[in-house]
Amino acid sequence: TNSLTMAWRLFKNLSEEQQRYEKQLIFEHPAFVKLCQQLLRDARRMTRGDLVFSLHALVNLGVPQNTLLVQTLVRVCQEKLNQLDNRCISVLATTLARMDKDKNVSALQAGLQLLVEQRLSSIRDIFILQNVMKCLGKDAPVFLKKKLEMAVVREIDGLTFPNALRMFLALAAMNYCSLPILNPCSKKIQENVHDVPFRQLILILEACHTLLYRNVKLFSALADYVNSTAYLWDKRQIILFLSACETLGFQPTELLDIFAEKVTEDPDFLNLKNLLTVLRVYSRLNHVPRVQKHLFFETLHSCLNKCLPQISNTELLKAVYALGILGYLPHCALDELLKKESKDELILSDDLKEQNTVMLHCVKTCMELDSPSFTKPAFVLTENLSSLVSLNLRKAQEALIEILGDENMFRQNVCLPYRYHIDFEIRMDSDRKKVLPITATDDHPDSRVQRLAFLFAPTSAFCLGTTHPQGKLAMKTRHLNKLGYHVILIQNKKFQEMKNEDAVEFLKRKIYSEDAFSFPEATVQDNN
Repeated sequence: TNSLTMAWRLFKNLSEEQQRYEKQLIFEHPAFVKLCQQLLRDARRMTRGDLVFSLHALVNLGVPQNTLLVQTLVRVCQEKLNQLDNRCISVLATTLARMDKDKNVSALQAGLQLLVEQRLSSIRDIFILQNVMKCLGKDAPVFLKKKLEMAVVREIDGLTFPNALRMFLALAAMNYCSLPILNPCSKKIQENVHDVPFRQLILILEACHTLLYRNVKLFSALADYVNSTAYLWDKRQIILFLSACETLGFQPTELLDIFAEKVTEDPDFLNLKNLLTVLRVYSRLNHVPRVQKHLFFETLHSCLNKCLPQISNTELLKAVYALGILGYLPHCALDELLKKESKDELILSDDLKEQNTVMLHCVKTCMELDSPSFTKPAFVLTENLSSLVSLNLRKAQEALIEILGDENMFRQNVCLPYRYHIDFEIRMDSDRKKVLPITATDDHPDSRVQRLAFLFAPTSAFCLGTTHPQGKLAMKTRHLNKLGYHVILIQNKKFQEMKNEDAVEFLKRKIYSEDAFSFPEATVQDNN
């Protein structure tokens, strides 16, 4: 056992390439073969500690799970399960978490689960609890997850920084979002953020995504740390971090600006995979760099042109779509895309067909509305989808009736060209002092009439913790501006939380305030 454990300790500190080489040398070494044979003979006579540590070392060294040796040790662990102390339970749990499910492993895991239920009150070590949580995973019954949560909360005052990091991964393995555990862990990580290894940064963000845990303070602390040490990281590492942030809908503004500078200074690292990731991140988060924005998009455009010979149809569509969302039209890539569409080369399997159809429609809409030659139409053909509004817009409808006095003073569920839809439309005089009846302005169209479009968007349509719209919503707002609408964006969740009288005052300010008419267009269309 000592020999195997020492081999594993030396082995785990090697690089992946060294591990592959050393693993082959270990397995081919005659002494290793003899050691395994002796282990197989003595398995049932070993102490509980030697048994679980031997299995742990063999699994981590990469000995195949279906070998007689590993399967024998697993079965002996089943036989001696009740003899294991808490430390042995921890080691066994760590080992099982790394193994694939088979008949013996599943049986041992089920037995371990029963043992943990019996022993839980005596387990006071958070490290052991974490290992058990990882082992039992998302299939553990809810009542046991709650018991484990209570056991951890009981010991939370003694939480160390390393345990805080591991706890995120343990909860993610169980797919169990426990705020009484996550919040103290987040605080501990924020206090020690400069000690977090890069790989752990990514794992924390991935765990938050799995757990649907959104903590803006934690994400900001991690982003500030990467931002302040950006000169230490490889560009590919920063891409990984930004991609993890994008998955959470979190916009690390300063880091995005710094990375944009790195791209313009040295774009050679942007292979096709990295380029697509960068385009996805900046378009989803609707981020346009504050400095040298035109140069940044021209650089991405140039990199995309270089990739055209080897890019797949779907990747080309995604790249053009991402740039289109940001208001940039990559002409060479667009030409290539339209050629493929004319040859029906963009028709794919059913699972991608709908998604690609939506992206292609958006690209064509951008080509028309974001073109420098497009002029605001004097009249926009609209259609009322229904006189009924959904339940989550009923409060807004009632507030507008109270403000304007009559349902004829606004329209609801309005369908526009290019498949756009707005929740409510109001028309005002040129001085923006008076709301005009809808029927009167329909009968006598006047270009001086101001049209307001109210969009009640879900929280998920904005970057986390902000009122900054994500890519699709920002593109829709830009295009409605082009069609002559002044867009008023409202986070529907916050609106629903208002008292009725507050909701009325809020909408009244939006309607009559001049500030409500301005929307900062974070695009590069003026460069097209």
